[in-house]
Amino acid sequence: MRIVTRFASRTTASSMVVAAALALVGFQTAGQTASAATTKASSVVTCTTANTKLTVTEVSRPINHLLLKATNTGTKPCYAYSAPHLRVGTDAQAPLPWARETTPQAVVVLEPGQSAYAGITTFSPDGEGGSTAKTLGVFLADKKGNATDQEKTLKLPNGGVFFNSAATVTYWQDNAADALSW
Repeated sequence: MRIVTRFASRTTASSMVVAAALALVGFQTAGQTASAATTKASSVVTCTTANTKLTVTEVSRPINHLLLKATNTGTKPCYAYSAPHLRVGTDAQAPLPWARETTPQAVVVLEPGQSAYAGITTFSPDGEGGSTAKTLGVFLADKKGNATDQEKTLKLPNGGVFFNSAATVTYWQDNAADALSW
């Protein structure tokens, strides 16, 4: 009986040593993976007008909408934070408000050549006043949601677009359908 007990104790001890070794290897591997992820994340930059091409187009549906497209032209991935700060026309007093209900689950990351999209509602019958603007000033956002210091001025389609007080812009989305679905 004593021999069987010793054998069982040794087997249990050996199993515990193997389990501990495997756990340590797994922990080290997880640490290496986390380290690699941290290194990759640190190489992602903020999307700016210097590393991003911006275009604005009119869409047929939904009506009274424009689509703003930001394409990463840089060599590193970039974060398209929050939503663009838009200045409608040269006399704009304040940027268009962001449609808070369009906040994505995560920051949109653009690999080189990839695009992010923001939908712009230009007017609604419920809005007040309004005028036709010929240009759209675009400031991209930093990590805190503040406008970066470089503006890109885009010409609006058809020689100008009518905007009123109901105009808004979505947060950046990773596809055009989501940007225009609200």
